[in-house]
Amino acid sequence: MNHARRIWAGLAIGILGLWPLAGEGQGDDRGKWVSISDSLTQKLDQDGKKPAWPGLTGGIAVDRISGDVFLVVCGQGLWKSGDHGKTFDRVDGGKIGGRCETAYSIDSDVAGQRLACFMLDGGAALTLDAGKSWQQLNDGTRGQDVAAVDWSPVAPRGIFAIRHESGGLGIYSSNGGKSWKEVGKGYVAAAGIFDERTLVTSKGTGILRSQDAGATWMPVSDLTPSPSAVRVWKGLGYWMTKDHVIVSKDKGATWSNLGGPVRAGWGPYFGKTEKHMVVVGKEGFFESLDAGATWRKAAPLPDASNSTWPTSEGMDRLGWFMNFGWDPNADIFYASKMGKAAVRFRR
Repeated sequence: MNHARRIWAGLAIGILGLWPLAGEGQGDDRGKWVSISDSLTQKLDQDGKKPAWPGLTGGIAVDRISGDVFLVVCGQGLWKSGDHGKTFDRVDGGKIGGRCETAYSIDSDVAGQRLACFMLDGGAALTLDAGKSWQQLNDGTRGQDVAAVDWSPVAPRGIFAIRHESGGLGIYSSNGGKSWKEVGKGYVAAAGIFDERTLVTSKGTGILRSQDAGATWMPVSDLTPSPSAVRVWKGLGYWMTKDHVIVSKDKGATWSNLGGPVRAGWGPYFGKTEKHMVVVGKEGFFESLDAGATWRKAAPLPDASNSTWPTSEGMDRLGWFMNFGWDPNADIFYASKMGKAAVRFRR
C-alpha cells in the first residue's frame, strides 16, 4: 500500500471509529419517525408478559430538563429511558399498570424530576425523584381521564381530576392522593389547579373556577378548553383550546388567547424557556419561539410506514388516546398511541 492509500485508510478507520455505524447510533434516523418500543414489547412477549388490551404502548412523557423518556406499556407498567428510547428499564416498582386514556393522564412537572401517572384500569402513582420512589394515588375506581397536580409545594398535596366514565365527576385530594372527595359532576375532561384551593374546569362551554377546593364554582371566561390539563409554569397557566393556547396570569380568574391561532389539541410542551413551546394537532407538530405570537410547523405526524399508526385516526378527538412528548435539549419528538408502538422523530 503506497503512502497516499495508507493515509486514506487511516482516515477511514478514524471516521468509522468516531461515528456510529447505521443502525447502531442515533444519527442515522434524523428526519423520520422510528419505533423505540419494539424490542421492549417483543421481550415482554417472550417472557410471558404480553401487554394488556389494546396491546403495545399506552402513554409517553418526557422530562423537559433531563430528557428522560417515560413509556407506558399497557398493563406492564412504566419504563424509563435515559438514552432517547434506545433502552428501557421498568421504574415503577409494580405500582403502575393499565394505560393512559388521554394525553393528560400523565402530569409532568415542567421543572423536571416529578410526575404523576393517573392510569385507567391499573395502578396510579406519583414520583418526586424521576422514578426512584413512588406514592400510590388510587381512588378505588377504574381511574381518571385527566388530572392536574399542584406542583408548587416541595411535597405536592392538591390534585384535581375528572374520573373516567362517571358523568364527568370531579374529584379532589388535599393530601397527595391518600383520600379523595367529590366536587361536582357534568365536567368535560379538562382540569387545572393553581394552588390547594384554586381549581378550574369546564362543562363544555366556557371556564369554571373554584377558590374553595371545589365546594363552589363560578364562570370566569367564555373561552372553552379542549380536553386537556392546565400547565402551570412561573405562575402562569397555559391551556389548550381547539384553535389557540390560552393563558391566565391571575390563577385562572381571567383568560386570554396567547398570541396567534394554532389548531391543536395536545400541549403545550415547553422548551428551555416559557417563550419556546410546541403543540400538536391533526396537521403535525407546531413550534413557537415567541410565546405563541407566531407558529411554524416543526415536524409531521407519525405515518404508517412502519405499521405503527396512522396517526390521523382518532385525531378529531382532541387530547384523547395519543400522548406526545418533546425533548428540547436533544430536539426529539415522541409519540405513543394507545395500542400502537411508541415512535421518535429527530430533527
